[in-house]
Amino acid sequence: MKRREFITLLGGAAVAWPLAARAQQLDRMRRVSLLLGIGENDPEAQSRVKALQKGLRDLGWVEGRNIRIDYRFAASDPNRIKEYVAELVRLAPDVIVANSTPVIAALRQATSTIPIVFAGLNDPVGQGFISSLSRPGGNITGFTFIEFAMVGKWIEMLRDASPDLARVALMFNPDTAPYYDVFLRSFESTPRSIAVDVRATPVRNVAEIEEVIATLGREPGSGLIAPADPFIVVQRDAILRSAEKHRVPAIYYLRQFVSEGGLMSYGPDMADIFRRAGSYVDRILQGAKAADLPAQSPVSYELVVNMKAAKAIGLTISDSFLLLADEVIE
Repeated sequence: MKRREFITLLGGAAVAWPLAARAQQLDRMRRVSLLLGIGENDPEAQSRVKALQKGLRDLGWVEGRNIRIDYRFAASDPNRIKEYVAELVRLAPDVIVANSTPVIAALRQATSTIPIVFAGLNDPVGQGFISSLSRPGGNITGFTFIEFAMVGKWIEMLRDASPDLARVALMFNPDTAPYYDVFLRSFESTPRSIAVDVRATPVRNVAEIEEVIATLGREPGSGLIAPADPFIVVQRDAILRSAEKHRVPAIYYLRQFVSEGGLMSYGPDMADIFRRAGSYVDRILQGAKAADLPAQSPVSYELVVNMKAAKAIGLTISDSFLLLADEVIE
């Protein structure tokens, strides 16, 4: 055999080996677990499930053929989180996909060996879940969601929609989203072009939500930020009703809030994050280590405005602001 022919054959084999190995992996039945911090019947939960399934299908992983997915939905309930984490760890899946701080914290405590891919987690380094974004270390990696700079963007958009804005309440549950105090301190330490008073407003139940929003309604020039937090998602109906009742302009982080009657939302595309999480599940099933997969930031953001909601609270939104929106709901 001539030397050139041998090299050509060797190069072809080098290409064929990984392809053959991938085909072999796809032929094996693998097990993946998904644990979400929100409720099973929540449209947002179903959107995330479908996005993950699509991300996996696009890479050749089809439920019932070569992958089994165990689904759990905690509905922001600490007892359910504890119960479901124990169940899923006992099942010993090849990888677990999860989101929300309480869920990741419980998983981290329960296992240091099963790979965990978070989808839409805030401040994973600051919370101690990974060592760094570029080199996570350990068994946890994934896709981040909100950074402290978003606080400034939310305030700017509220001010654009409601020019008399003078104060804003950033409402969150410190048990499910403990990082917002840190976000606010970081935000306050940076130069600002908008002079708006921002208050950290912790809530833990519907009565406290109503009290906060009612107080805002009595103070002209007030606005509300309802940020990424599983508790906020679970309690969004109470928040939306109260904001309309007390005529408080509010900005949310998910389009789902606006679809259900909220004024406006600005944030990363959560479905896109879950689709991308499927790529990390694929890489781990192919043999990659979570420790070596860099945590990634969002790549797609969207602004959605609800004109009916604006009219309900007596707010006139300028055409120039509407031109910035990815979608306007009439």
